[in-house]
Amino acid sequence: MKKSNPSQSMVNQSIFDIFSDETISGVAYKNKALKRAIINHLDQTGNTTITDLAAALNISVPKTTSLINELIGDGLVKDQGKVDSKGGRRASLYGLVAESAFFMGVDVKHYYVNIGLLDFKKNLVTSEMHVPYQLANTQESFDQLIKIIQDFISNLPAATRNILAICMNLSGRVNSENGYSYSFFHFHEEPLSTTIEQITGIRTYLENDSRAMAYGEFHRGIVRDEKNVLFVNLDYGIGLGIMINGQIYRGKSGFAGEFGHIPLFTNEIICHCGKKGCLETEASGQALIRLFREKIAQGSSSSLLQHDKLPDPLHLSSIIAATRNEDVLCIELIAGIGEKIGRGISVLINIFNPELVILGGILSETDEYIRLPIRSALNKYSLSLVNNDTQLVMSRLQEKAGVIGGCLIARDKLLSFP
Repeated sequence: MKKSNPSQSMVNQSIFDIFSDETISGVAYKNKALKRAIINHLDQTGNTTITDLAAALNISVPKTTSLINELIGDGLVKDQGKVDSKGGRRASLYGLVAESAFFMGVDVKHYYVNIGLLDFKKNLVTSEMHVPYQLANTQESFDQLIKIIQDFISNLPAATRNILAICMNLSGRVNSENGYSYSFFHFHEEPLSTTIEQITGIRTYLENDSRAMAYGEFHRGIVRDEKNVLFVNLDYGIGLGIMINGQIYRGKSGFAGEFGHIPLFTNEIICHCGKKGCLETEASGQALIRLFREKIAQGSSSSLLQHDKLPDPLHLSSIIAATRNEDVLCIELIAGIGEKIGRGISVLINIFNPELVILGGILSETDEYIRLPIRSALNKYSLSLVNNDTQLVMSRLQEKAGVIGGCLIARDKLLSFP
């Protein structure tokens, strides 16, 4: 696929120099590190004076002034006006420029893609949801995904094309440190993140979709003061994003959170991972579709039947919509799956003792139809002393959790400095 670079030509090269990982040393290295430190401090605290900034970072006022002036020249920082003062000369407040740079989040689902753009001050500028797409581990599927990304960028206003980084979220086993996906698009020798970066010309990171959703919900969703949070992604499969002390827990190899593959059942159903008895085989979106078809074959009725036939293909979204429209069969199946998911979450609660468990993903769109049986199962299977300290809530960001999480991960990774 032809390489394109739609963003770098739009951005002051010095901005890329600040965030590049090129090996440098001496004064240049120190200045780059200090600039990133200033940006991170402004990001955390908001507008501040040069005096306060110098004190916080333990830098001299003249050096801080020089670096601030350079960042103003780069377009990343601006004078936000004078601070209120009861006497003496009023100092200027400096802060980040929202429109100076942007970050993309690409959340890849089984049958569509959600994609969004975050500005430098972490505002979601625009998003495109439910772009039709079919995820498969093929070159054709990969090429289609790249085209969706390129079309999104080309349709942006010129002022928002200065994109510094992309984070793509994929289900399955993803190592975000080395940029490899071991479930999809692993037919290149180099890391998938490198392949995408070479095509788009934009720094690219890879993340597991459940972890990205957890990150988005943690920083922009329903989480408030909680630090230890589990995000359960109820989709065609079942994923888990783990936040411990406010940080994503990825595990040694980057594969932590394979919640759907806990061998919770004794059955002969082969999971897509190749093993039997996984939670996903009886308590996932894919399991829901199988159970629904079995019930229809046994003579059950549903509003989804049209002239005695089901939609082909039958998507999970159709069953979700029927559930919300009080289809009795769908409600019963959702309740059964919820009880099994609750058993699995009980194991997590007993192990992690989290402050918060968030239910997200497409199955969570059934709201109380799935939350209540899960809550009932938690009361039944988890230790009461542990369970009493854990809140069970629904995702506030819903479909945008992965998009916002991806944007934030791209931004945070780029702003970090080794």
